[in-house]
Formats: sequence, structure tokens, C-alpha cells
Amino acid sequence: MTRSIDYETYRFCTLCPRMCRADRRLRTGFCGCSDRLTAARAALHHWEEPCISGAPKDQRGSGTVFFSGCTLGCFFCQNASISQDHFGKELSARQLADLFLRLQDQGAYNINLITPTQYLPHILEALDLARPALQIPIVYNCGGYERVQTVKALEGYVDVWLPDFKYMDSALSLGCSKAADYFSAASAAIAQMIRQTGPLVWDQASASVPLLKRGVIIRHMVLPGHRQDSISLLRWISENLPKDRFLISLLSQYTPWFHSEAFPELNRRITTFEYRQVVDEALRLGLDRGFMQEKSSAKEEYTPPFNLEGLEDL
Repeated sequence: MTRSIDYETYRFCTLCPRMCRADRRLRTGFCGCSDRLTAARAALHHWEEPCISGAPKDQRGSGTVFFSGCTLGCFFCQNASISQDHFGKELSARQLADLFLRLQDQGAYNINLITPTQYLPHILEALDLARPALQIPIVYNCGGYERVQTVKALEGYVDVWLPDFKYMDSALSLGCSKAADYFSAASAAIAQMIRQTGPLVWDQASASVPLLKRGVIIRHMVLPGHRQDSISLLRWISENLPKDRFLISLLSQYTPWFHSEAFPELNRRITTFEYRQVVDEALRLGLDRGFMQEKSSAKEEYTPPFNLEGLEDL
């Protein structure tokens, strides 16, 4: 397959909407990453949506690879030790390809690429190297802040898109994620993801629950004090995206890791009332295909230890 994203992309980086144009061979981009790929964990994970990782007690799970760095920089990120502090181990594309195949051998239902955009030249080479032995779906697990051009370049590589859709309000996205253009970028990117994948395709036989083989899951985490932004976002989704072409996943797991002076309402967990208001609006709008997270879901399992698990012998 001919790739439009290759190692030359690092010379003048425009992979994400920041368009920082950094020569990442010489300095880091906004994401804090150079042209050397680093990852912090590669292991089976059991706490994604059931159609990604199987039933909660399933011994297999999703083959997650957590990459270091991020194009957003959300101040409340639960994975800050890798997304912002850049903990991780440097890997070559060949080593990454071997990791994909190792996860497949361990029984992974899919390869789940977590915050991958900043390393796409390496990742696409690794996927090419792993073919044709790699037979399981590729999941692209991202913050939703993507360029349409980058999404288009991934056609033929990505089977399941798992983007966040975090905010509609530009002041909120600027204050929380340093991205005033978050909604305009994410809304266009997610629409393109849906166009590329088409109808949802299911695997009914590989696990005790149906697994998604192809399609889009839109995640939204409800923020304390900002349920109206969540409701506005759900209304936009209902009015602008084809409801039979995606699943919605509403999350209640917000945890105030850092103190915010700009948004003091974010210095607490969400209430049951706030979350229920958003869920009720989703149901009223007909967004009833997908997942609602239990209010008690802010558990440490959802933030796995970043101790180079799966990378020790590389």
C-alpha cells in the first residue's frame, strides 16, 4: 500500500490540527515528541467498551499500545505521566510490528492504538511490516482532535475509530486542552471517520459479547459543571451525524487530578444528577445505541500502571 504519511512527514509536521510544522528531527513539536517513537505499555486491556475488549471477565481483551505524548495536553488527563511527562521506551517500527503480532498471539481481539497520531510514520510502517500475519482489527483510540487529511490517509489501515468528542464550547476547550478550534477540528474528523467506515460491522462469534469489527464509537466524558455543553454536543451529533453509523459512549469517570483556577467547578467529580441529565438527553435524542458508564467507574483499573509492561524485553 502506498502511504501518504512517511518519515519525511517528521521534517515539517502537520499531522494534527496544531500544524506546528516542527522539524521533529531537530526539536519537538507541540506534542512534545521528536521523530523517535516511544510507548509506555503494550498489554491486554479489559476495560474498554465491551465491543472492544469483550466481557468484563474475559481473559482475552483488547491489545492496547499506549504511546507517549499527545497532541492535546488536557490538564485533567488521567494518563499525564505518559501524555505530558513522556514516560516511555523508544521503539523501532520493526519492534512495534513484533509487539502487534505478540498481542495477537496472546489472544487480543484487536490492536488498540492509544494516542497514536504523533507517531504515524512509525505506526504505518509497523502495520505494513506486520501484514499479512496481523489478522485482527486495528482500533484508533484518540482525543478526536484530528485533521481530516490525516484521517483520509489512514483509510485501509484503521478498522474501528474510537475518538473522544470532548467539547463544543471553544473557551472550555481552550482552557482545558489549549485548543480553541477543538470542536471544528473534531466534528469534521469524526464525520470523515464515519464516511470511511460505513455501516457498523460485527463479529458475533469470537467472544461472549458481539465485537465491533468496523465502525465508529464516539466517546464523551461529562465534565462537572458543564452538562449544558455535553447536551449541546449531543444535539449537534443527533442533527449532523447518521445515527445508524456509530455508537455513543457516555463516560462518568472524570477525576480531578489537578487543581484548576480557571475552571473551579472541575475540581470535583460529577454528580449523579449531572450525569443523568446528559444520559436522559441522549435517550431523548434517539442516541440509544452504545454505552452508558456506571457512575462508580472512576476506578484505578481504568488507568493502568505505566511500567513498560509488554516492552521489557525489547
